[in-house]
Amino acid sequence: MCRSVRNAGRPGIAACAISALDIALWDLKARLLELPLARLLGVAHEHVPVYGSGGFTTYHDTHLAAQLNGWVHGQHIPRVKIKIGESWGREVSRDLSRVRAAREVIGPEAELYVDANGAYTRKQAVRVGHALAEHGVGWFEEPVSSDDLTGLRLVRDAVVCDVTAGEYGYDLPYFARMIAAGAVDCLQVDATRCGGLTEFLRAAALAQAHGLEVSTHCAPHAHAAAAAAVPNLRHMEWFHDHVRIEDMFFDGALDPTGGTIHPVCGVGHGLTLRAEEVEQYRVG
Repeated sequence: MCRSVRNAGRPGIAACAISALDIALWDLKARLLELPLARLLGVAHEHVPVYGSGGFTTYHDTHLAAQLNGWVHGQHIPRVKIKIGESWGREVSRDLSRVRAAREVIGPEAELYVDANGAYTRKQAVRVGHALAEHGVGWFEEPVSSDDLTGLRLVRDAVVCDVTAGEYGYDLPYFARMIAAGAVDCLQVDATRCGGLTEFLRAAALAQAHGLEVSTHCAPHAHAAAAAAVPNLRHMEWFHDHVRIEDMFFDGALDPTGGTIHPVCGVGHGLTLRAEEVEQYRVG
């Protein structure tokens, strides 16, 4: 499949389609062998750390506080992430105000992460990074565009918090370039984009060879089994919108209470589609 889309271009929708098939084939193999997918891949962690992810810039303060409270004080997830970089870096004052509010809600012990989605310029990201350090932010995701490897390295060298990126990797050479540039402290990998679990595991091994940890991007139940098999895993993104859909339509959804999941039960990836629940959304 990768060879067949070379002329059309692998990055983008073609890579996502290849990824979906690869994930499905791994699930099928585990089901045929009547094994949890994590056992088939080889378990490195029985329990996988997660962080609550959401905190969108469109949330008002009350909504943001409720979501963070639910993760940290309700489900006892000790690490959370919010979005900053509103209006492509033109609302820095509000960005930092939301960071202050988030810290007040979660308290001094929980880990606080931010994701700028590449909104800032290089020097702007450095200034924001210095302000984030005052609030104990330990994870600064895509402070500048992930295409700007020089800029990521510049910011990484200038700020205290870890600089991370990698979610837009559609093939293994992408991750090799990012690692070679010294652009990140932790490499993010998305199995629904990079070529499925096969390429996810290769990217994780490449990162380990260079002394880096990896973190999964979005789609938590698609990553759970493979995350358990990665020795150099830092954590998984427990992404609000995707978890909401997975809980709505699948039996076997995992419970992140306490800040970890245990993805070594059931057969295959452990999910069963509730077909009757999705029927009303059929469009063709």
